[in-house]
Amino acid sequence: MANNYVFHDSLPVAPLKLAALESCRPLASQVNDYIVSFRRNDIQELIRRKEDLNYRGYDVDSYLLQMKCPRFGSGEAKAVIEESVRGTDIFAMVDVTNYSLTYTVNGCTNHMSPDDHFQDLKRVIGAVATTAHRVNVIMPFLYEGRQHKRTKRESLDCAMALEELVRMGVSNIITFDAHDPRVQNAIPLSGFDNFMPTYQFVKALFEHDPGLRIDKEHLMIISPDEGAMHRAVYLANNLSVDMGMFYKRRDYSRVVGGRNPIVAHEFLGSSVKDKTVLIIDDMISSGESMLDTARELKERRAGKVIVCCTFGLFTNGLEKFDEFYEKGYIDYVITTNLNYRPKELLERDWYLEADMSKYLAAIINSFNHDVSISSTLSPTKKIQDLVRRRQSDGYEYFQTIQ
Repeated sequence: MANNYVFHDSLPVAPLKLAALESCRPLASQVNDYIVSFRRNDIQELIRRKEDLNYRGYDVDSYLLQMKCPRFGSGEAKAVIEESVRGTDIFAMVDVTNYSLTYTVNGCTNHMSPDDHFQDLKRVIGAVATTAHRVNVIMPFLYEGRQHKRTKRESLDCAMALEELVRMGVSNIITFDAHDPRVQNAIPLSGFDNFMPTYQFVKALFEHDPGLRIDKEHLMIISPDEGAMHRAVYLANNLSVDMGMFYKRRDYSRVVGGRNPIVAHEFLGSSVKDKTVLIIDDMISSGESMLDTARELKERRAGKVIVCCTFGLFTNGLEKFDEFYEKGYIDYVITTNLNYRPKELLERDWYLEADMSKYLAAIINSFNHDVSISSTLSPTKKIQDLVRRRQSDGYEYFQTIQ
């Protein structure tokens, strides 16, 4: 492994601990393995420089904190930390979208909601904040991120949640592809970092489709609505291809299922005929809007339709995606592993995963050493280097970047 993760002149802020809630354990385990690997590969370099490895805290087999959140029969809960955290740099990891976990209330089984996960996160923070050197929160899907602005008499849940975490002593909040990153204005004097998975999407796409041609005649980036424009513009500029956008015309006189129904999709952009089109957005919730966009593109005679979304929630199930795949409206769907994915999704022929664990491990490692993360926040150079090598060396290059 290259020495990209060796911090020659920077010591850790404090000993590192990953406080992974049950909702995020599989991802945290992968992240932990990468951090252990980074630091073990660093050891040879540090020994050469006669660094004190014991002082750095690099001589551990795992950074996962021993902890649990048991519940009483009434449904109430508590956080129990099973080892000392005095003077440590805590990274609390939670997946608020993990609906697979259950608990019992007076003999009845409840599935954990985002509210339940957020409460457990606060319990963990409450248990470690008094003795830890620093507390950081890693929340890939930002809790209540979709309720980020007020249009009538509504609560501003995301802003209130961020303020609550900061009041509890959280120093940094790390999230991915926030629905609207401007929500950080609620905590202007605290750390809030919003990372994007664009590089991992490009890498997964190139690995799966080595024959994909990256030029304006063969590839086009599509924004499914005006809200996803900045993501599509960024990717299109880095790939040097064209971009198109759909405008959702809604019927604001009616509310169906809690929202105004879409009347029509109006397309703004050049012809997609015979091109591979890449639809990019932050999440697939029900998937209805994304599937409508895919169908519209196929009806405009697009060659391949590929969907890239950071979070695949699939709240209405997978059957509609199966149907659209069989009809040829979508070729495949790429999402990250930052949120819970059921086994049924992982077995689908049309599903691909962009692995974010190494990226997240590098972020945590950088934070723990208190070094600049500017290049991580904007992976422009990495994307452009990937495209350049892809065009010159072909598929063989990807065997060297795993």
